[in-house]
Amino acid sequence: MGVVILLVMAAGVAAMLTRKLPTAFALVLLAVVIAFVAGARLTGENSVLDTVLQEGAPALAATMIAIVLGSWLGKLLEETGVAATLVRKIVEFGGDRPVVVALGVLAVSALVGTVTGSAPAAMLAGLIGIPAMIAVGIPKVTAAGTILMGIAVGIPFELPLWQFFSTALELPVPTVRGFMVKLFPFALVAAVLYVFVESRRRGVEHTWSLKSVQDGPGSPTRRQRLGDAPWYALLTPAVPLVLALGLELAIIPSLLAGVLYALVTTTRPREMNKRLLRTLYGGFEVAAPPIALFIAIGILLAAVKLPGAVDALEPLVKAVSPQNAVLFVGVFTLLVPLCLYRGPLNVFGLGAGIAGVLISTGIYPAAVVLGMATSYNQVFGVADPTSTQTVWAAQYAGVSPQQVMVRTLPYVWAVALGGLCVTAATYL
Repeated sequence: MGVVILLVMAAGVAAMLTRKLPTAFALVLLAVVIAFVAGARLTGENSVLDTVLQEGAPALAATMIAIVLGSWLGKLLEETGVAATLVRKIVEFGGDRPVVVALGVLAVSALVGTVTGSAPAAMLAGLIGIPAMIAVGIPKVTAAGTILMGIAVGIPFELPLWQFFSTALELPVPTVRGFMVKLFPFALVAAVLYVFVESRRRGVEHTWSLKSVQDGPGSPTRRQRLGDAPWYALLTPAVPLVLALGLELAIIPSLLAGVLYALVTTTRPREMNKRLLRTLYGGFEVAAPPIALFIAIGILLAAVKLPGAVDALEPLVKAVSPQNAVLFVGVFTLLVPLCLYRGPLNVFGLGAGIAGVLISTGIYPAAVVLGMATSYNQVFGVADPTSTQTVWAAQYAGVSPQQVMVRTLPYVWAVALGGLCVTAATYL
């Protein structure tokens, strides 16, 4: 039976890789088939309808709420001009120094990455940041990669992601937070090295130019024309992070505080109601795809945790899972490419199911699986040519996602190695 379940999983991966089915639909179908193969009844306890579908669908509800709030805050950063102002200030400070401009855009991308992930984060930092970098001579591939590497620096502090791993792996938030803090230095060092090495290795390439804007007599103020947010509003991305990381406030209240801070510091009282509703609805549009995915992941996790599935998979998974710390690091570092192209180790796909199997069968403690999943997520978030942020950044810069993957993969692979080493040293 275990072999059959593995074959079903392989078929699911093939369906996602060939785009025969959207990832969310493929995961739900996979969960139902696994449940039936594992001997689950149609209704009742440990059943397909009541356990897998009914209980699995809302299992990650807290994560979905956090995603909505993060998307809402991201929309506020966009509409109020906070993100664009941050990028413009950095470009003005950097002047015609390519590396300084790139490092500044990297820092803004990291801040935005703590608020929201995926394509919205790339757009918030990249709409101005990518043309600005290219204008001062940063190569196109490097410019796109800088945005993505910056977002990856912020990923360890992305509050909705903390909530996802806490709920999916049944770990307390402080445990997730503690490992993310340890992962952050690897992401930061890799990102800074990427900017220095890639910008200098490729040399200066002037391909785009940005028109300079001069203030003329009688013209609108610079802030009115460009939509600059007030300086105190620029602290918005740091507000949820300070509350959740510094004061250890719960994730959802921290995100709500960020929303309120952004609103109060950028909006006149009479316009608050309209802006609140407009950005909230816009946030729902952004959050809809990940919410659908998290519903599917919850269903898949419920299926692989069924007693029949656990009993069938335990001997097979145990036979191929290294327990020695050195082997653990070596094997799972070599398997890093399997999280690309929606592969079986992608935590936002079948990788979530595999994580559930590893925990439910007792092969690894949940904390070890957390280290593996978060390390792989650093790779997926930057180098996967099928991820929305990679596709957007590459296309906006005028290059292919595969070119970005080739340039960024060595750096994020090193981040994954660092995360796996910390995992082995801490938990094995």
